[in-house]
Amino acid sequence: MLLQPHQRVKLDDTEDTLFYAYPRFVTHVDNNFISQLTNLYRQELKPHTKILDLMSSWVSHLPPEMEFSHIEGHGMNEDELKKNDRLDHYFLQNLNSNLQLPLEDNDFDAVLCTVSIQYLQYPEAIFMEVARILKPGGVAIFSFSNRMFYQKAITAWRDATDRQRIFLTKSYFQSVPEFETPEVIAQQPETPTFLQMLGMGAKDPFYAVYARKK
Repeated sequence: MLLQPHQRVKLDDTEDTLFYAYPRFVTHVDNNFISQLTNLYRQELKPHTKILDLMSSWVSHLPPEMEFSHIEGHGMNEDELKKNDRLDHYFLQNLNSNLQLPLEDNDFDAVLCTVSIQYLQYPEAIFMEVARILKPGGVAIFSFSNRMFYQKAITAWRDATDRQRIFLTKSYFQSVPEFETPEVIAQQPETPTFLQMLGMGAKDPFYAVYARKK
């Protein structure tokens, strides 16, 4: 295991189901981030394939013009998942207490996870599960920015810089032999920091780490 017990700790250690009991019908990243993520999906996903949207919500970032054979959703709040009209089916599961996905081996062409990796307390186990359910050649794409529910992110993520978070995500992939070498996209805003502090021209940084199953 890559992480030590103290690195998995959250500031708010109450039951996750309580925290996610009420829907949050908001977007957690800006339009710049969403646009870059959708373009990455256009590049890496193929039409008429089977997709798992892991730790999903009420919005989809999939390209609207692309059709898929099946989109499976996963999350912690049913009201949010019901509102996501791209999902063909969904299931509820706390990945910090139940580490095994109720899905078949070698069944999905892609697994996507958007701005949620920071909440996984046992990411190594979840990445093993992602590899298990992916078909050979299938892709897993984990994207994130610098936003989070701070009290629910694990210590290893909270205490890290953005650059360290990229390396941490790469290490999750590298801990699973079934994955090829991960690729990284890192797009940081060009606006000077002092202007961002004034609320002028600020954009969310966009980070994505992705790899294919051997």
